[in-house]
Amino acid sequence: MKTYFVTGISTDVGKTVASAIITEALEADYWKPVQAGDLDNCDTKKVERLVSNTKSKFHPNTYALQTPMSPHGAADIDGISIELDHIKPPKTDNNLVIEGAGGLLVPLNNTDTVFDIIQPHHKVIVVSRHYLGSINHTLLTVNFLKEKEFDVSLIFSGDKHPTTENIIKKMTGVKVIGRINEEPYFDKNVVKEYAQLFKGKL
Repeated sequence: MKTYFVTGISTDVGKTVASAIITEALEADYWKPVQAGDLDNCDTKKVERLVSNTKSKFHPNTYALQTPMSPHGAADIDGISIELDHIKPPKTDNNLVIEGAGGLLVPLNNTDTVFDIIQPHHKVIVVSRHYLGSINHTLLTVNFLKEKEFDVSLIFSGDKHPTTENIIKKMTGVKVIGRINEEPYFDKNVVKEYAQLFKGKL
């Protein structure tokens, strides 16, 4: 069984939809260790609504924080401290998709970041979305992971931007799983279509 860690080059780049598609494609379990804010409509609930198969299980957050901000700050407002030792993957015999919070170096506390949750055997999928500065953010993220010798691949999200995507492909040399277009909406059927497209490349 394999574990896939989904991270982004920033916040709001499409990690949750990408996670739903990967979860559906592999009929994998899903787990978001740290959720900050929007607890009534958290990412786990969003993914669960988008996944059709009956095999996937959706594991509870280790930390569910009230405020939509960096986890270290949200935890401070809640009067708790995020402890890396408490963030342990759920026991499962299935493939597992783990969704990070924001980008790789988002702080969990004064010493640890989201990157510290990732284990050496994890396959890391970086979600990149075009905006001014996104090339820099993508190269920094992917090259950091490559230097740490992770198995890294990319998903592009949003409207197609050939000059941005081409230079990222050339300068990183990592596999591109596919692109998630700027769809009018995402529901189970749309996610299932993307799952079929991506399945062979995961």
